[in-house]
Amino acid sequence: MAWVLKMDEVIESGLVHDFDASLSGIGQELGAGAYSMSDVLALPIFKQEDSSLPLDDETKHPPFQYVMCAATSPAVKLHDETLTYLNQGQSYEIRMLDNRKIGDVPEITGKLVKSIIRVVFHDRRLQYTEHQQLEGWKWNRPGDRLLDLDIPMSVGIIDTRTNPSQLNAVEFLWDPAKRTSAFIQVHCISTEFTPRKHGGEKGVPFRIQVDTFKQNENGEYTDHLHSASCQIKVFKPKGADRKQKTDREKMEKRTAHEKEKYQPSYDTTVLTECSPWPDTPTTYVNHSPSPAPTFSSPPQSTCSVLDSNSSSPNHQGDGVSQASSEQLQPSATIQETQQWLLKNRFSSYTRLFSNFLGADLLKLTKEDLVQICGTADGIRLYHSLKSRSVRPRLTLYVCREQPVQQGQQQAAGGGGDSSSATPYVYHAIYLEEMVASEVARKLALVFNIPLHQINQVYRQGPTGIHILVSDQMVQNFQDESCFLFSTVKAENGGGVHIILK
Repeated sequence: MAWVLKMDEVIESGLVHDFDASLSGIGQELGAGAYSMSDVLALPIFKQEDSSLPLDDETKHPPFQYVMCAATSPAVKLHDETLTYLNQGQSYEIRMLDNRKIGDVPEITGKLVKSIIRVVFHDRRLQYTEHQQLEGWKWNRPGDRLLDLDIPMSVGIIDTRTNPSQLNAVEFLWDPAKRTSAFIQVHCISTEFTPRKHGGEKGVPFRIQVDTFKQNENGEYTDHLHSASCQIKVFKPKGADRKQKTDREKMEKRTAHEKEKYQPSYDTTVLTECSPWPDTPTTYVNHSPSPAPTFSSPPQSTCSVLDSNSSSPNHQGDGVSQASSEQLQPSATIQETQQWLLKNRFSSYTRLFSNFLGADLLKLTKEDLVQICGTADGIRLYHSLKSRSVRPRLTLYVCREQPVQQGQQQAAGGGGDSSSATPYVYHAIYLEEMVASEVARKLALVFNIPLHQINQVYRQGPTGIHILVSDQMVQNFQDESCFLFSTVKAENGGGVHIILK
């Protein structure tokens, strides 16, 4: 019995020795250096399945995962980002998956989150001139959108929103605890943003990006949770299928050694984590009928949209002081520079100039601004920065006549010192329109008279007669004319008449 046990130990020892010897040559054919398993785990095939691998405690676990149901190209090298071909106008599913571990982000449990899906440029050069590129596309394709949601096919999305001023973005609410799929349609093709030279131009790549937000304490969806994106190219209908087939046939012709340098094609595209899109988060409240501020139209200049009968105090009578108050100062902070851009109808460029101080923006030349913003907006921004205000068509100097006290009359008549009398102070009124209603409106603004209470404006003529101020009379006023004016109550007691002297 002891002999049998001893033989077993000898056999077992020999097997272990043989097995160790058989392992000693593994990896030698790969080169003299040691073989690193981290290189293997870095391959894209493992990246596609990293959600199933255990993560280190130091690694941040993404709360969501987005998977687009479209195959990746096989003609992408190992360490490059995946590339997915899409057909123009075809609906593609993006699955919105809850990827949280137990206890992760508990504040959204049982609540809705908001996601914004965008199609944006991949190339940094085109990102820099995004507004100009999209405006050109809009001009060539009036009424079309770059990105749409196929709502009938989508599942689990709530309160979808699109806006005509944001052609490349859609947003919606969804419940992470329920199955959610958003079907998107991309209507722009990659070659539309390529300079036309000889035909068959190489199309530019786009990105599909998803940004997700949770509610803050005010119920607004502004707290960022997660962002992910993938690289795409868009072809005319059926073009993506042909391109995918061409890439596959090219790969089949390559040698086995060459194929090892390329990623395999996957049936779906997993969006990889990225930085959030640098827009200001939108104020998105449940059951709110108003659109989100990100999609709101740029604030209009008060001077250009006010009705001629408006008496808004924002419409300053003094054009010089108004221009100086709106001028961007070199000492302006980033926040003040952003506010100036919004106030002067440059909201499309707030993201582009998000880190600019007033001095940074003022240093840009006219050529710089035209290259960044396009010809029209670049010239407009240049003139706004230099405060080149439009010269008024007519300037009048007007003073309100003060009633003279009896004591002052006696002092003046007796040759006494009249220096204590209130001096006449004139205000400049600048007319952009040579009409009588403009005179009434500017007088109301400068002297704080309610416009609706001004019945008529008269000019005092020879022998004290009152002549109605008409458009023709205003057109014949001399530039820089001076007037005293007084107010007289209307006969019926409703309002006042203004008399220019």
